[in-house]
Amino acid sequence: MHDPSILARGTELGYEEECVSKHVKLTSRDVVIATHTMLTLVLSAVPRSFLVTVQTENGKVEVEEFGETVLSCKYQVEKDPNPRVEWKKIRNRDVSFVYYEGKIVGGFQGRAVMEGASIRIKKAMLLDSGEYRCEVSARQDSRPLGEATVSLTVLVPPDVPSCGIPSSVLTGTVVELTCRDRQGTPPSLYRWYKNGIALPNTPAQDPLFANSSYTLNSSSGTLQFNTVSKGDAGQYQCEASNGVGEPQRCTAKFMQIDDMNVSGIVAAVVVVSLVVSMCGLGVVFAHRHGYFNSEYTPVS
Repeated sequence: MHDPSILARGTELGYEEECVSKHVKLTSRDVVIATHTMLTLVLSAVPRSFLVTVQTENGKVEVEEFGETVLSCKYQVEKDPNPRVEWKKIRNRDVSFVYYEGKIVGGFQGRAVMEGASIRIKKAMLLDSGEYRCEVSARQDSRPLGEATVSLTVLVPPDVPSCGIPSSVLTGTVVELTCRDRQGTPPSLYRWYKNGIALPNTPAQDPLFANSSYTLNSSSGTLQFNTVSKGDAGQYQCEASNGVGEPQRCTAKFMQIDDMNVSGIVAAVVVVSLVVSMCGLGVVFAHRHGYFNSEYTPVS
């Protein structure tokens, strides 16, 4: 006759379960299944916990000067009901507060507002460019601090570039034309024009300039003629552009190419040579007659 009760022990969880059955005998497999089910129920009853986490929707922000943009910051805490939010700006190793103790501070006062933990900048200035850090402090959490970083670049259109164009040069010499925009962000790229026609990067690219010999640097803005010739004479102008706003050009200026006065140079060389020779002869004459001798006594 069967025992009316069967005792099953779940030793891994430290509990006892009395199963009553007259006709069913529990196997070891049944015990394992029952143990797994009980463990799942126990774990599902434990509330989930979240450590403080901070993130941003856009880690690299670009905005045109005087435009509007948002430095986003979102956070989630474990249990602290009053986490502290701060924004800091890092530029050239200098750290300054942007949002501190619930207020916009520093140069952002009057042109920035908080939207949750994010900052909306209403009028971006060039000096706003830099790295910003959103910090969330939750002292009651197991991990009390979280942060996210946002890089802000304020884009500025180019100004009218400053151009260095000589009015007159000699044939056969090395001549350099310069062009510089000191305002644009990102830095401008430069393009040179002669008589209203854009110069190709290398003269061989265009039959109009095949007889010229120059080097054009679009990053530095220099246009260097390795050996300037009469055909290089013309009206030159430089354009600066950086993809922000409209390109800017300096005032066009005519560069004249003059022939080198070979006969004049030869005559000047001859004159200088004669002067040097005369000076040399004078020194020799004086030395032979004892003018450089310390014991020499002039005849009265």
